[in-house]
Amino acid sequence: MNVENRENFLNKLAAKMGRERKLVPDQMDTPVNDHPTTRLTHLSQQELCEEFMNFAKVLLVDVVETKEADVAQAVVDVCQKYGGGSVVLNNDARLNALGITDAVQAHFDSFVWDFQQNEENIVKSAAANIGIVHAEYGLTESGGIVLFATKDNGRSTSLLPTTSVVVVRKSQVLPRVAQLAQILHQKAQAGERMPSCINIISGPSATADIELIKVVGVHGPVSKIYVVIDDL
Repeated sequence: MNVENRENFLNKLAAKMGRERKLVPDQMDTPVNDHPTTRLTHLSQQELCEEFMNFAKVLLVDVVETKEADVAQAVVDVCQKYGGGSVVLNNDARLNALGITDAVQAHFDSFVWDFQQNEENIVKSAAANIGIVHAEYGLTESGGIVLFATKDNGRSTSLLPTTSVVVVRKSQVLPRVAQLAQILHQKAQAGERMPSCINIISGPSATADIELIKVVGVHGPVSKIYVVIDDL
């Protein structure tokens, strides 16, 4: 439909409805409160983290707190607790820097995401018992974590294995999604490359569609574990 035909169509439609065309949107109503941007922002970072972890536990997330120096062993312990077997990891510089990648490779049959292997990444993730990723942020309000998909951080690593292990720093816990949106806006304004996908995940996959009976592990990981680094 070209511009002229579109305008004729819209004019006829407005006439049929008995009103003039609106070419300028109405001004939005004044919000009754500022809760979307201020809720939970009064909490200290430590308080945000405590609320974040408590809510995550309600969502059936296993939360493990550790110091940075001990995080590699903590991840190995989690993998052993959840059956070991095959493990996939994102090719994330943060996992490498924390010694997690080397520690996991030394103890388990592991595969590191390789963007050049395309289908092999998905096949390995689907067959793995455990997938390990590093979160960008944690969200206090939902107890969820934020993952950015890039060429070295695949979505399959956190979505396809039976068990999903997520490393997150306390310093990166945000009050709610409004703060995440602000960060993304600032990145876009600065011309930074945006992730191909942004996943906000709260707990293991679950549904209560049938008679409000909650069933876990229907369309994703059966178990979710947050390894929380205390860096405050």
